[in-house]
Amino acid sequence: NWEISTADGTALHSCRELSPEKSVALAGQYRCQGIAWTYNEPTIWFEHTLDSAKAARKNGLYTVYVTNGYATPETLDAIGPYLDAWRVDIKGFSDDFYKTLAGVPRWREILAVTSRAKKKWDMHVEVVTNIVPTLNDDDEQLEGIAGWIRDELGELTPWHVTRFHPHHRMRDLPSTPLETIDRACDIGARAGLKFVYAGNVPGHHSESTRCYSCGRTVVERLGYQTRVAGLDGSKCRYCGAELNFRSPGAQGGAK
Repeated sequence: NWEISTADGTALHSCRELSPEKSVALAGQYRCQGIAWTYNEPTIWFEHTLDSAKAARKNGLYTVYVTNGYATPETLDAIGPYLDAWRVDIKGFSDDFYKTLAGVPRWREILAVTSRAKKKWDMHVEVVTNIVPTLNDDDEQLEGIAGWIRDELGELTPWHVTRFHPHHRMRDLPSTPLETIDRACDIGARAGLKFVYAGNVPGHHSESTRCYSCGRTVVERLGYQTRVAGLDGSKCRYCGAELNFRSPGAQGGAK
């Protein structure tokens, strides 16, 4: 991703064209259950991802947008019928943070379009916040994000609080202390969120999914390795509690 974003025009000779049809064919070749558009912001190449999502849905694949959420309602509504999941970055919860770090003057539109993805299009929504020391690690912002998720998306919505590591243009700040990640997890739990995960912290106790009702582990995770241990559809196999899992094939749609 970094090589692409910093390349000049002469580097394009090494690129390959990947049509929507080819994307679907590759997914089938590698026995994938779905396609996610990630790393590069998918709204930047919206027309291509829209055509690809249509092709994926036609072929029974699930579809995921990994996005910064900075999209208009019209953009969301165009692709809404073809998206199953909306994984959005809510990077902070203040005007100063978004203006300083992202150069975004009207960041609350991100909240509005994310709420629309959930309520109008019945997408499975997950939120990620990368916690950067001194910039968005204060209780006020973290409590604001957690409270908004609970009130607008529901207490079963996953919140991933991820550890920042210095790189590229932000080498002047340290890695996020583990104590800060634990504090963010506690803030989410106190707000009433049932599924708060620590990210970029291999082996953290919150990596796996535990039923909020009976406490049993229903999905075991270690890095990219996952084992489903206690799910019955979207419910806990042990006590029957609803856990808000979206299985491949259980596609959403407009309400």
